[in-house]
Amino acid sequence: MISLTDIRYVRLGTSNLDDAVRYATKVLGLELVRRDRGGAYLRSDNRDHTLVYTTDEPSKHIAAFEVNPADIDAAAAELDNSGHSVRMATRTECEQRWVDAAVMFTDPSGNQIELIARPAHSGRRYFPTRDAGITGFSHIGLHSIAPRKDEMFWTTLCNARVSDWIGEAPLLRIDPVHHRMALFPSGRTGVQHINHQVESIDDLMRSYYFLREQKVKIRFGPGRHPTSGAIFLYFDGPDGMIYEYSTGVRMITDESGYRPRQFPPAFSSFCAWGSKPDIPEFETARQASEPVDA
Repeated sequence: MISLTDIRYVRLGTSNLDDAVRYATKVLGLELVRRDRGGAYLRSDNRDHTLVYTTDEPSKHIAAFEVNPADIDAAAAELDNSGHSVRMATRTECEQRWVDAAVMFTDPSGNQIELIARPAHSGRRYFPTRDAGITGFSHIGLHSIAPRKDEMFWTTLCNARVSDWIGEAPLLRIDPVHHRMALFPSGRTGVQHINHQVESIDDLMRSYYFLREQKVKIRFGPGRHPTSGAIFLYFDGPDGMIYEYSTGVRMITDESGYRPRQFPPAFSSFCAWGSKPDIPEFETARQASEPVDA
């Protein structure tokens, strides 16, 4: 079994690198680390970077998970033996990612995934352009063409565990945080949303009003997830990407005593406060929530 120790970064293609950097620093509240031919590197905590905008097509999304350095070759072999097309990153690709080694492959839905070893940390503390209260990059949502098949991949070949389900969508953890990844039924691949934790509900609400002033479209919230208990806010970013702030996520420390729960595909499973999502992957919840005519 491949032991994932952390979710490390996301790489996103963009149609306009300058606009994407401006959004990430002035609106989202990340710190620009560097710009070079590999793209623009931004961070949200003490890691060297947690988000990279590249000049690739906007549909090109890559999610990276960290593994122990001693396990990287075994992970590549296990993926290969399981029928996945695997390749080791070139030295140039590793230098672009600021890692010692990387394994590149696709999950059963076709999402581009990287397993990386010895990623760089920063010697300086995170210092954003805008004080959004961000404490770190925390999780992603992935588009999933076959959620059950993808869930089987992440929980049998890798060490992810299901925390809860919303309909067919599993919320997966690799450490005590309620989830580091969510797999949403979809007709396409790629990253569905990117989450950053903020320190408090005050930070989240300050950003809510700030985003409205900046004419950034709010896609969902403010609200509270019944699954993780986190207070959340989803909003638009460049190239159709959805970003999320949240605070107060549940920690699962008793592995032997915890059992995942099945929530129906209804609005009430996404928000305990009654907020309604304007997010395509949640349209099944809209249908399930609509009253049946007598």
